[in-house]
Amino acid sequence: MNRDPDISVVIPLFNEEENLPILQDELSRALQGRSYEIVFVDDGSTDGTLACIHAAPEVRVLHFEANAGQSAAMYAGIHAARGGVVVLLDGDLQNDPADIPRLIEGIERGADLVCGYRARRKDSLSKKITSRVANFVRSRFTRDGVRDTGCTLKAMRRECARALVPFRGMHRFLPALIKGAGYQITEIPVNHRPRRYGVSKYGLGNRAIKATVDMFGVRWLLSRQLNYRVKKE
Repeated sequence: MNRDPDISVVIPLFNEEENLPILQDELSRALQGRSYEIVFVDDGSTDGTLACIHAAPEVRVLHFEANAGQSAAMYAGIHAARGGVVVLLDGDLQNDPADIPRLIEGIERGADLVCGYRARRKDSLSKKITSRVANFVRSRFTRDGVRDTGCTLKAMRRECARALVPFRGMHRFLPALIKGAGYQITEIPVNHRPRRYGVSKYGLGNRAIKATVDMFGVRWLLSRQLNYRVKKE
């Protein structure tokens, strides 16, 4: 690519070999006519994920030596992005690339971060309930005002990356960190689809306990932020 693209789509991958051909086809259709790059971050996949990535001028691949987690993959991908707008997307086909233009429109209207929320989730009832409770508690505690931070599909101005702090669990607090740095956030409903292949790679486990600890840490961090402006001469 001779110049930096307008849009960078960052996609963490962990054992998504069956989903990749479909995903790349959907991305090419959703972004047709735009200047873009796709940054795949392979999070130490143990299947044929890397071999299934179709090489193209707009495709870049970061390959972790070992599985480091979703937050690490997102952080690395965001900081490797060259586009003025960075779009975050899951690699499991549950996010719909067709929603990307609408996210970008939100940025063009003046938002710094546009968060998708899954109006009609295609998950199990237990997962929906767990997520709803977690989002309710997190949103009120961190005051980010976002109803569905678990939805990976987001678009942000690249400069928002300066607000991010690298820690395990960071991906759940992107809106809080970015809003806390003074950026403007908005939300739009996005499509959510059932998983076609494989299983969830970043499961529930003891996530509730970890997320609670993280939440206190983020709240403390936001309360200790430096706020200053340099006086114009």
